[in-house]
Amino acid sequence: MAKKTFGEWMRQNIVTVVFIILCALCFFLSGETPAYVAMELIDRLARNAFIVLSLIIPIVAGMGINFAITIGAMAAQIAILWVLEWQIPGIGGFLVAALMTIPIATLFGFLIGKLLNKMKGQEMIGSMILGYFANGLYQLLFLFIFGNLIPLHTDGLVIQGSTGVANTMDLSGPNGIRKALDNLISLEFKPALYLFAGIIAVVMIILYARKSIRLRRLIVVLAVLAACVIAVQFPAVSDIFRLVRVPVVTFAVVGVLCLFNIMIMKTRLGQQFRAVGQNRVVANAAGINVDRTRVIAIIFSTVLAGLGHLIFAQNLGALQTYGAHEQVGLYAGAAILVGGASIVKASNGQALLGCLLFHLLFIVVSGAGRTVFGDAAIGEYFRVFISYGVIAVALVMHAWSSTTKRKDPEAQLRAASEKA
Repeated sequence: MAKKTFGEWMRQNIVTVVFIILCALCFFLSGETPAYVAMELIDRLARNAFIVLSLIIPIVAGMGINFAITIGAMAAQIAILWVLEWQIPGIGGFLVAALMTIPIATLFGFLIGKLLNKMKGQEMIGSMILGYFANGLYQLLFLFIFGNLIPLHTDGLVIQGSTGVANTMDLSGPNGIRKALDNLISLEFKPALYLFAGIIAVVMIILYARKSIRLRRLIVVLAVLAACVIAVQFPAVSDIFRLVRVPVVTFAVVGVLCLFNIMIMKTRLGQQFRAVGQNRVVANAAGINVDRTRVIAIIFSTVLAGLGHLIFAQNLGALQTYGAHEQVGLYAGAAILVGGASIVKASNGQALLGCLLFHLLFIVVSGAGRTVFGDAAIGEYFRVFISYGVIAVALVMHAWSSTTKRKDPEAQLRAASEKA
């Protein structure tokens, strides 16, 4: 396989490079302390990483970014409502909500997959429109059916003097699930780093022994882990993370999902995902049920997004009943693209890097807007602009890359060798 030139590498990673520069510039302008940024960033990673990782399987299966994960988030909010109504607090309530979310999101994912099979080639716009359509049904459910046709008896769940669910679901009360997962085990940054470095090292060695990864990758990962452990020994670095508390169980769940994404791609189903994503016609000729495989990919994504939204909700401690789910697909899609993924290829590393960079910008952009324009609200508007802008640039880059490859025989040969 021919090596990529620097120009090709820059073209494929231009969004990530621009974002790194933008994050550095906004951090410099914001005036925020590194300790504050580190604390906020760890909290945001714990809150959002799981949802971003839920996008990988449909991308590998050739369905692009599943913006219909918004519907998975709706399934989670239905489960949260009933946990609050039944007054099941803490980790018990969180687990009950998760058990309820799985079948609801599975049903939604099945219906989404069936519909997307009717619009092959337009899955991304189709999933986005499905999200808008489902939001209308969600409003009907929460404004009219819950609290009216289906009575709710818990104080604070119903709009006072009217019917329907209240605008905010408070998860921080005595019967709530706020920090139910995060507070199971919470460690300072140093011991948490040692713990995760050890676990990751053991997992990577096992994967290498099973021939699931190459020696080069093992060496790189072990070197990075060693560098992190050594770096945190310096007082200047240690001081940056002095305020950080790491929710160990939450990050362990994120790690399990990363491992799941790796392992499922080694299975027969994972190979079918890849085959369908690379060429549906060839996959069908090879005896793969293309439509069934695509539906399974969307079910996985929708269920994982629902579970990710539960993690998001318990971390935040409150939910805007009619708005918390609306931007889930947009922000997660933008984050994974920022990490260097495309609408046809994605990995755990790209998802996590994108989540880190995207939310780092969220932390520092308000301060930068206040410094440059004298108004922190400018930064809030900039966030939405960036989200849509990243998706637009990624789509343009993908179209440009596809056109270039069709015109360039050498590019076609390289693409074929990468897929082999």
